[in-house]
Amino acid sequence: MTEPGLIQLTRFIPHSPAKVWTALTDPAIHARWWAAGDVRAVVGHRFMLDMGPWGLQPCEVVAVEHERLLCYSFAPGTLNTTVTWRLEPEGSGTRLSLEHKGFDLDSPLGKAAFQGMGKGWPDVIQRLQDVLGV
Repeated sequence: MTEPGLIQLTRFIPHSPAKVWTALTDPAIHARWWAAGDVRAVVGHRFMLDMGPWGLQPCEVVAVEHERLLCYSFAPGTLNTTVTWRLEPEGSGTRLSLEHKGFDLDSPLGKAAFQGMGKGWPDVIQRLQDVLGV
């Protein structure tokens, strides 16, 4: 059973975990597939993501395992969600898993964000693949 307020996606990316990790953690590359911001794989690092019409969203890195896991809070104080990326080597590529959780489905903002991001994340991951040259 899936928990309420949870978005999960898994995709095979035909690139090494090192290359996928760089796309997740290099601010210049990150801006090309999702949002501009000073993302870094350092626990405790705080940064803002420019979400265009939704404004600047604060984030804070809460867990890092080099080339395996990147987890950060997303929009604490408003959405109070967490984004977790997991990378698993698979053959000559990477199994990339996204978990975005913590949406308050009883709140109009939380429910709207959950519905919008649920529809939007597949496109974001497709742009990540496009940037990597898939």
